[in-house]
Amino acid sequence: MRIPVELVGAQVTRTAFDHQVRITFTAHGPDGRVRLGAELVVETELSMTDADGGQVLLVPGTGSRLAPLLDLFTRTVTEVEVTGRGTLRLGFDDGTGLSVDPDPDYESWSLSGLGLDPVLVGPGGESGWQC
Repeated sequence: MRIPVELVGAQVTRTAFDHQVRITFTAHGPDGRVRLGAELVVETELSMTDADGGQVLLVPGTGSRLAPLLDLFTRTVTEVEVTGRGTLRLGFDDGTGLSVDPDPDYESWSLSGLGLDPVLVGPGGESGWQC
């Protein structure tokens, strides 16, 4: 499975919550055209680390407890890493980090949209990650 390095340089343009967490990313090419329009859907708990190292565990479906994710709005992705069986780590330009581990029983995260190959990390995770 391909690591979605195309997210580097993309900006968070939308966050939405219900029983899932949805984060929309948009990036433009040198010609001004949209080169990436993608949505990350997280269905299991995720962690967010601020620039000072403070960490909070977030669980989809918990309403206002997901408010820290609102601070990602307009942040730019500086780093994308997928390790192990599908642990996603995103770094942002303000020092914030976001991490989602694979879930043993459920789909944990997926990414789809324009400008990248779709990714779905199913129960137990996925192997064979490459750039």
